[in-house]
Amino acid sequence: MAESVLMTVQPRQGSGSQDARRLRRKGQIPGVVYGHKEATTSVTLSREDFDKALRHGARLVELRTDGKAEAALIHAVQWDHLGKEILHVDFRRVSKDERVTVSVPLHLRGIAPGVNAGGVLDQPLHVIDVECLVTAVPEHIRVNVAELQLGGIIHVRDLVLPPDTKVTADPDAIVVQVTAPKAEVGATAPAAETAEPEVIGRKVAAEEGEEEKK
Repeated sequence: MAESVLMTVQPRQGSGSQDARRLRRKGQIPGVVYGHKEATTSVTLSREDFDKALRHGARLVELRTDGKAEAALIHAVQWDHLGKEILHVDFRRVSKDERVTVSVPLHLRGIAPGVNAGGVLDQPLHVIDVECLVTAVPEHIRVNVAELQLGGIIHVRDLVLPPDTKVTADPDAIVVQVTAPKAEVGATAPAAETAEPEVIGRKVAAEEGEEEKK
């Protein structure tokens, strides 16, 4: 069962990008708390405390402010364009007995024999949406590739999930596979000319003025 991490937040008085920069210079992060048909509130929190929670894979937190405590999920984290500095955090209020849908990373474990045989390991899916109790959100889902031979495929339906956890993705979607090297594929037939695939980079962080929300 996932344990909630205690986190102290303070009401945020200011607004705007200039105020957000001032907070970050002081080691604080601006954020919002919303959900459960309650008013959305702007808050600030310690960057050090939040970094520590992220390092431990926390998803469920207990926010305390002005003597009030409420359970919340870390719903979204906005980073700068370099992926180094946290610009803004969204917390979603929850009840500890409710089920939620969250995105969970997929971690590969083991060495695929098909790779040793000359194949190439391809992982189309790196995160997956699951439905579970808010107190049982997995930090990640392990995918064992130790028996994956050349041409072998692991689909979403093959994943081993924690108890009482359901995947909401297409069960036929490919998680990971071992394919033949491109050179071998080209040896069997002339390769048709194809256009270079479009490379979509990491989405640049929104303007700080937009981070205030929402």
